[in-house]
Amino acid sequence: MFNLMKKVLVLGAAGFVGNHLVTRLKNDGCYVVGIDLRLPEFNKSCCDEFILGDLRNLDFCLQTISAGFDELYQLAADMGGAGYIFTGENDFNLMHNSAQINLNVVSVAIKHQIKKVFYSSSACVYPKHNQMDPNHPTCTEQSAYPADPDSEYGWEKLFSERVYLAAAKNHQLQVRIARFHNVYGPLGAFNNGKEKAPAALCRKVAEAQNNTSIEIWGSGTQTRSFLFIDDCIDGILALMDSNYSLPVNIGSEEMISINDFAKLVIKIANKNLSINHVIGPVGVNGRTSDNTLVKRELGWSPKTSLEQGITKTYTWIENQISKLFLAEINGK
Repeated sequence: MFNLMKKVLVLGAAGFVGNHLVTRLKNDGCYVVGIDLRLPEFNKSCCDEFILGDLRNLDFCLQTISAGFDELYQLAADMGGAGYIFTGENDFNLMHNSAQINLNVVSVAIKHQIKKVFYSSSACVYPKHNQMDPNHPTCTEQSAYPADPDSEYGWEKLFSERVYLAAAKNHQLQVRIARFHNVYGPLGAFNNGKEKAPAALCRKVAEAQNNTSIEIWGSGTQTRSFLFIDDCIDGILALMDSNYSLPVNIGSEEMISINDFAKLVIKIANKNLSINHVIGPVGVNGRTSDNTLVKRELGWSPKTSLEQGITKTYTWIENQISKLFLAEINGK
């Protein structure tokens, strides 16, 4: 029976997307090995084997990535939300750490002839000059060139895309590349300085007392689309099951301003809160997924509305904050 199971390796298995991916793969009957620097923070991993280690170390990669895997999912990266990516304070680490991981992983995947490799890229690869108009950003896959990402994080993602595509060209490595657009949901960071906008706003609203205010960085007129984690996993697996080998958007086309997004969270929380705009890193003025290509090639589109997904996410974050509050009261 074991020999009939697909053996899968997930790198970054303790991360937000990686953790959810492991659970889905296990539910689908795969034998899953996970690798990360740490264990998942909010749940116990479903991995059959979980290996702690640093993928920046080539010797470690050579020891743990073997020829026995049918599929490899590479989600390990140095990353975070706007407060981590756009301040400029982490630029070297963002580029060096993630590039080192990807160079190691792709080299070992070639060496052991891994059958198929998934790489998680980002919508941050798209040029900032195409995202100046908050109401009409351009994020079609082909618009990534001429390249002009708005952050070093985006530049590294674009570089690593090209590394995987070069491996496909020169070494016949089967690669699948997804450009994620603001994935959110339960089990994600919400209070460690690396949280993204959905989790940060849910936390701020959950912590706020009625008839007070929450802070938003910038004017709040900047627009984004947000993809619920279950839909993201569906998209990853659809891509891996396809024959499409070029980068493709995995995101939602339900664009919303940050002001309106905050109002949605406040409505879900059933609170009376005002919004206080403060200076802070905000990224591009507008960004949303263009799903024309992914619909045509994979037949995939998100199933979860923003309100449905945020309701689930807000409820989870509110519960986590309540647990932290009770633990503090009890001195634990």
